Amino acid sequence: MSAPATVLTGVLLSVALGAASYFATAEAIESDARTRFRAMARTAQYNIDTHIKSYSDVLRGVAGLFRSHPDTTSDGFRQYVAQLDIARNFPGIIVINHARTVRAHELPAVNDELQARLARRGVRHFAPLLPDAARDTYTVLVYMEPLPPALLDKLGLDLEARGATRRVLADARDSGRISASGTRIALLPGPNQSALALRIPVYRSDLPTASVEQRRIAYVGSAGIGFGITPLVAGALDEFPVQGVRLVITELTELAPEPGEAPPLAILYDSMATLERPQPAPPRDDGSVFSASLPIEFNERVWRADFSIARTALLTRFDMYYPWLAAFAAGLTSALLYALFQTLASSRRSALRMAEEMTRELRASQTKLQTSHEKLRLLAAHAEQIKEGERKRIAREIHDELAQNLLALKIEAELLANRTRGQQRRLHARADATVRQIDVTIRSVRQIINDLRPNVLDLGLSAAVDWQVADFARRTGIECELVDDDGEHRIDDGCATAFFRILQESLNNVARHARATRVRIDLRQHADMLTMTIRDNGVGMQPGSRNRHGSFGLVGIEERVGILGGSFSVSSGPDVGTTIVVTIPVGAGPCDTSPVAQGGAAPAVAAAA
Repeated sequence: MSAPATVLTGVLLSVALGAASYFATAEAIESDARTRFRAMARTAQYNIDTHIKSYSDVLRGVAGLFRSHPDTTSDGFRQYVAQLDIARNFPGIIVINHARTVRAHELPAVNDELQARLARRGVRHFAPLLPDAARDTYTVLVYMEPLPPALLDKLGLDLEARGATRRVLADARDSGRISASGTRIALLPGPNQSALALRIPVYRSDLPTASVEQRRIAYVGSAGIGFGITPLVAGALDEFPVQGVRLVITELTELAPEPGEAPPLAILYDSMATLERPQPAPPRDDGSVFSASLPIEFNERVWRADFSIARTALLTRFDMYYPWLAAFAAGLTSALLYALFQTLASSRRSALRMAEEMTRELRASQTKLQTSHEKLRLLAAHAEQIKEGERKRIAREIHDELAQNLLALKIEAELLANRTRGQQRRLHARADATVRQIDVTIRSVRQIINDLRPNVLDLGLSAAVDWQVADFARRTGIECELVDDDGEHRIDDGCATAFFRILQESLNNVARHARATRVRIDLRQHADMLTMTIRDNGVGMQPGSRNRHGSFGLVGIEERVGILGGSFSVSSGPDVGTTIVVTIPVGAGPCDTSPVAQGGAAPAVAAAA
């Protein structure tokens, strides 16, 4: 390639990488801003949910007051509300009230009570509640705090006069849950001046409320709170980290209007709504505005909170210039790298030749290493065979020499003890003690023989596994379960010994480290594959413990399985136990080779003991 073409290629490459870096950086900055804005919105959503839950807690406290003290007076209710200090602790709550459910024949008494209380507040005109032939129950507001003059006309209000409210109250009475009818109460003219209510049923404390019928019988009224939507969300918006955010809360749950009433607007709150612009235009959808829509649950009613903010409000001056800086850095870097690439191009062939030589040397080294590793494995297998053969030899010699001598000595001692019984007591006692000592020695010899090579291995792998599991359970007290397919496992002595040693090492690991209370051993043969699974319910293996310095238990098992041409796997985790699976071929392969030594000690020592 000519020099001008090389320069032109470098320039085009630098421009392309610079443009790509610009767009990638700009997208990353915008994505980060969107993520931060959504996190801010979630925090505001959480604050609103927290306020609603705190209102519910207040409501439960009021219900508890009337449940535990059904005879609470208006003065007692006023003192209870005063100690809540709702103006400071719950600024969104406007009023707390109690509504009593009465029958038609109880209305005159309720009217007299309300008229007397209103008269003390200077109200001379009171419209009494009149019976309605269409229904027999009335839920009347009898207590309300705080009670400013503007709310005096609400005292004595029949909540069941509205059909929707009556249905919500009936559902709450039957379920015992907090209810919200969704009816909006206009506090002042204009947008964002509505209030909502929460109510909770109140039951008699001396009656059961386990079923719907029991709750209907125990029902005496309800407690409620009214709170403004604007104070509810004002705190969340005030804590928003950036200024200029817009919040629109929309009611998603349909609210059926009363006959003759206009259906309410879906929008509950719009932070940009004013008297001059009660319904501002929705945010633009041209990329200049970030938005996030999150749900808010309001006692089985669903709101949607739409947060929006201008894109520029979340980006700093540095964010504006950072993509250009990234583009310049990427273009300059690509130009330098291109120049470096051209400089190194001339030495490419020599580098390739060097790499090929290094590759050949590396492959030769890998071959040598693999050969050495294979020799080490063969050496380990040979050493293991020698060790097992030596164990068998020593066990046989102990049995043939020491055990037989001990057996003969025991017979002589028993003859001496029998002959001296009743005649020479001291000699008889010494002879009897000698017999017991010989028995202890015989048991020790038998244990040594079993440690070297258990005699039960001569009876087959299944018998050896059964004996080892029973011995382990006896020594450790750990519950063991052995599942054997009861098949004839036709494997040679060397393979059976290796399988037995693997089981021994695995159970020793369980006893030392697992802190288990139960172990399950499965021994199954499928076709020409013999599989042993050891599973415990212990604490499991800690990360890195398998490769801990000085730990060779699992390494030894893996090497034994590798020598036999099988597979080995360990699965474990903290507090889930450990499972070891060993599978070896038994039809052909290493298990067909003859062991170093055959035979084993006969069970004469066990018989003598």
